Amino acid sequence: MRTYEIIQKKRDGKELSEAEIRHVIEGYVKGEIPDYQMSALCMAIYFRGMTLEETAALTFAVRDSGETLDFSEINGLRVDKHSTGGVGDKTSLVVAPIVASLGVKVAKMSGRGLGHTGGTIDKLEAIPGFQTEIPVDEFKKIVNQIGIAIVGQNADLAPADKLLYALRDVTATVDSLPLIVSSIMGKKLAADDDCIVLDVKTGSGSFMKTPEKSRELAAQMVEIGRRAGKRIRALITDMDRPLGFAIGNSLEVKEAIETLKGEGPEDLTELCIALSAHILELAKKGEYSECEAMARAAIENGSAFAKLVEMVKAQGGDEGYILSPERFQTAAYSLDVKAEESGYIVKVDTESYGVASLLLGAGRNTKEDVIDPTAGIVLRKKTGEYVEKGETIATLYSGKKESLTAAAKRILAATKVGKNPPKMQPLVLDIVE
Repeated sequence: MRTYEIIQKKRDGKELSEAEIRHVIEGYVKGEIPDYQMSALCMAIYFRGMTLEETAALTFAVRDSGETLDFSEINGLRVDKHSTGGVGDKTSLVVAPIVASLGVKVAKMSGRGLGHTGGTIDKLEAIPGFQTEIPVDEFKKIVNQIGIAIVGQNADLAPADKLLYALRDVTATVDSLPLIVSSIMGKKLAADDDCIVLDVKTGSGSFMKTPEKSRELAAQMVEIGRRAGKRIRALITDMDRPLGFAIGNSLEVKEAIETLKGEGPEDLTELCIALSAHILELAKKGEYSECEAMARAAIENGSAFAKLVEMVKAQGGDEGYILSPERFQTAAYSLDVKAEESGYIVKVDTESYGVASLLLGAGRNTKEDVIDPTAGIVLRKKTGEYVEKGETIATLYSGKKESLTAAAKRILAATKVGKNPPKMQPLVLDIVE
């Protein structure tokens, strides 16, 4: 089987067989197929697309390119939640403790942030002492004992994805639907979870900018998950506005703590309750309305917050920071961004807000960049709210004083103010099953 002919076949818009797809993925992981040929194939896929059958074959080939985890030693049903990435998205820090406190096992592997989107592992590592890299046996032991553990992705899981993502990142082929699907689901299916809820973001702060594209992505991921024998569904959720008020690692941890104490932002709380309820329903804990009530009760009675404390302690973190969030270090420098005119905030460019936090040191442009856990943004006004000229719309935090001015300019340019309040769309736009 010649790689040249496979590239040519896809270039001409023809459907690749499962054998051809596996030949390419296996050969690339082994180093037998060079980057220039894989780059050519990725670009052919970008322009020609793939059928659902091809995308499924590619996903399963990525899944099978390395180790697959066996969680059979974990007693009980295992669940996971995955977000396609957004700005201020700290839902895993809230949802995982909620569902774990209700008797469902959360054996979760999460990623780091890259570009304008944050990563769950970066947020957890803002907690002093918290270990995100622990042996698989220890990981399973913690889940069995307390019902929850969140760790970084095992380097031996789906190595094809790591290689492909690095290549796509430098060849302008990141935003290809079949390549996105195979990347997300290849990793998810390499872990041994029973139920998966996908939070597929749509809007200015997400990879998929329109609801139509987001639904197409969600539908393909759900179908491939179903073929793999998983209980799976996807929520299409709004990312035309940041989630909550905090953007940045320790800032988001503190907001997650507030939410688990019942004192969090309305939008973040609403989405976390919805995601938790869908996970619990898939886990057969009851009808959706019953599961929603259970999730709310877990916050109200303190059991979800207690589960977060338990997880942090089990993974080597200092739980004192969770019990007393004021202990988190604050940034050396801060700056209030003032509104330049009065009116309603009718729209924001959420991606630009994420880039502003990156400029402050809260994110990374390359995987080698070092994150400042204290850096970020706290929004004082959000879409739909009225603001007076000179009133603070956001406070910026950074260890680099020189970064504040550039980030402030980006926030102001990304915030549109008008005379009339905007029509607000719901946070959850659709459900795909």
